Order: sequence, then structure tokens, then C-alpha cells
Amino acid sequence: MDFMVFQYPMISVQACLDGVLLGILFALIAYGMALQWGVMNIINIAQGDLVILGGYIAYFMYLYGIHPAWGVIVAPVVMYFVGIAIYKLVINKVVDRDLFISILATFGISILFMQLMNFAFGADVVLANSDYGTTMLFNNNVVLPNSKIFSAFISILFAVCLVIYMKKSKLGRAIRATAQNARAAKILGVDTEKVYAATFGINAALCGVAGALISITFTIHPYMGLPYTIRSFMIVIVAGLGNLPGVAMSGMGLGVFEEFADYILGTEFRIGSVFLLLVLILVYRRFKLSRKREYLK
Repeated sequence: MDFMVFQYPMISVQACLDGVLLGILFALIAYGMALQWGVMNIINIAQGDLVILGGYIAYFMYLYGIHPAWGVIVAPVVMYFVGIAIYKLVINKVVDRDLFISILATFGISILFMQLMNFAFGADVVLANSDYGTTMLFNNNVVLPNSKIFSAFISILFAVCLVIYMKKSKLGRAIRATAQNARAAKILGVDTEKVYAATFGINAALCGVAGALISITFTIHPYMGLPYTIRSFMIVIVAGLGNLPGVAMSGMGLGVFEEFADYILGTEFRIGSVFLLLVLILVYRRFKLSRKREYLK
């Protein structure tokens, strides 16, 4: 298959289109992490587990005869309040502490969520079948599941709605002000505690949307949250905080990279290639920062 990718152009087109659609979904998850990281200075290791929990909400709607697409409405609402609860119970105690403390705290939340989902839902791999069918392109040489197209469309819709909300609403302006300077915002009368809680809730809601879309498009099980956390972290590292176009481009780039890694190396090396890419990016960023320090000296 590794040679076929280069010998047959339609395989490359298939990988690119699949990767772009997948990357848009990754970008939605990463945008939630970037928002939370920029406002609260917290790296949420439990990001992927919030995604999987949102997926189980859509899956159980499917089990009870409700089309899982409705999960993109129900899951974010439920996950918003889950995010608020997590903030009230844990995050508010570490939000002003060292970044490493927040990593440890959210890592503990991640382990707890994995075990709770395993206990509640079991360890089986599940899928919420949407029955959306497929779209054939280029004389039937390229096949795109309509569930992927649907997921990309919904991801773009929610991202656009969130950007408009952040610019036009009072809470959105308060979140942006807090991200720029929390102390100054507090002096000017912004309730930063409310802003932090809402930010974590919005991040959880975005994870809920993404999880519902993933349960329709792919499979889920309780222990697959970490790869989504790593993907989000990698996208934010590359794009930077507060850079939505950069997050979108990095997400699509990662999706295309994964699809080509899948075709060339095999499915068993797909996640491994993502972890390897993260290591390379971190090494490059460290080298770049060290060169910058030397220049400043």
C-alpha cells in the first residue's frame, strides 16, 4: 500500500479529503483547549475523556431509538454542566497555581473518567450507526462517508457560532478581557470566577459536540481519550493560543498526516505516528527557543 499511494493519484486524493474532513473535527476539539488554556492557563489532560463522554451520550440516544445526530444538541448541553461541575469541584482550586499542578489535577480527572466510563458503559468498542450512506466522487474512485461530511459541517457551524458569541456577547467579551489580563479585568468589575467556570463549561460543550460526531463517524471506548488530548495539544502548540485560523489549518494538516500515515505505515502505526510527530514538534520548538535565547544574549 505504501507504493500504491504514490502510484495511484486517486488514493492520495482519498487520503487528502478524508484527512481534511477529519482535521476539521480535530480543530474543534483543539479550539476548546486553546480557549481554556489561553483564559485559565490550564493544560487539560482530560480533554479527550470529555470528548469520549460526549460520544457515549450520543451512543445511548442511539440505543434508545433516537438518531445519534441529535446528540450534537444534547451532548454539549449535558457536557457544559459537567464542565461546570468539574470546575467547581477541582479546577477552581488549581486555576491560580503552577501549570504543572493543573496538569496533575486534570491527569487525575482523566484517570477517574476512564474508570467511571468503563464501569458505566463497559470496555466494548461501540459505534452509533447513523445510516447516512456514502458520497462517490471522481467516477466512483473516491468514497466519502456522509457521516464525515456531516461531522465537518457541524464542526464548522459550531466554531463559527462560538466566534460570533465571543465577539458579540457580554460573557464573550468578559472571557476575552480575562484572557488578555485577568487582574485588570477583575479590577474593572469582571467576575473572573464566573468567566473561568463558563470557559471550562464551553470547552466541555465543544468536547461534547465533537464526541457525538466521533461516535457517529468512528468508534469509541472508555480508554481512547488520550489520543484526542495529544492531537489537541499538538494543534494548539503549532497554531498558538487565540489563533483560530491557525488551529483550523493545523487540524486539517494533522488529519491529512494521519491518513497518509495510515495508508503508508498501516493502521497499527497510525496513533504511534501521531505521538512521534508530537515529539518532533516539541524538540523543534525547544531548539527554536534555545536559538532565540542565544540571539538575545
